[in-house]
Amino acid sequence: MKSKKGKTIKRPVPYKANIPSLKDMEPKKKVKIRYKRIFLALLILVLLFLFLSFCYQMPIKNIIIQNNFFLKDQEIIELARLDNYPSNFQNPSSKIKKRLEQNTYIKSVEVKKTLAGKVTITVEENYPLFYYQSNNKTILLDGKEVTAKFNVPFVINYIPNTKYEQFFKGMNEVSRDVLGRISEIKYDPNDVDDSRFLLSMSDGNYVYLTLTRFSLINRYVEIISKEELIGKKGILKLDAGNSFEILEG
Repeated sequence: MKSKKGKTIKRPVPYKANIPSLKDMEPKKKVKIRYKRIFLALLILVLLFLFLSFCYQMPIKNIIIQNNFFLKDQEIIELARLDNYPSNFQNPSSKIKKRLEQNTYIKSVEVKKTLAGKVTITVEENYPLFYYQSNNKTILLDGKEVTAKFNVPFVINYIPNTKYEQFFKGMNEVSRDVLGRISEIKYDPNDVDDSRFLLSMSDGNYVYLTLTRFSLINRYVEIISKEELIGKKGILKLDAGNSFEILEG
């Protein structure tokens, strides 16, 4: 605001008194520390820590091995690194599975665990099928070759490449029980059948097979168990028909 003489006159600023409100004038409540609740919370945390620590250190108590024939239970346990019954928590199923499947003689593994420390291992073995004399190697179920020798059928002569793949597939279909009864295998073609094989059995019998009928060997036990063949030795011709020629002797 300007006066008549041109000077600016400042208006006085009204004074505002800092009067406390009724709410501010109320007496402040004291904060009460609830020691019991704090103690209970700390106790729960300590107990939870002890429980988790116990679970982390709790050892494996029971190991069950299933579906193994070639590998022994103890071998599988050692391959899985569970022979000292270590911590269950520190050895998850995936780690056990990975350890086992690194072994040449294991094809696949299924591992199941419980919180109580029970571990069930079901294996599918990559077991040896036969020893191939032509290259001095043992042939495994997946086709891998190893130098180690096992109590398996012995292929005594060379099998042409054109026949070998089908022979290998046929051997894959032979049951474990019958496979254990075969001593030697000879590629034995004739003028009629260039896919014929002669199998020498551990019980003294012989079996002729052809590649197109190779799976018939799985009926071996059923056939020789017939009443008229019990106690007799001979040649079972499964390559053409199903006849049994008794050997004199």
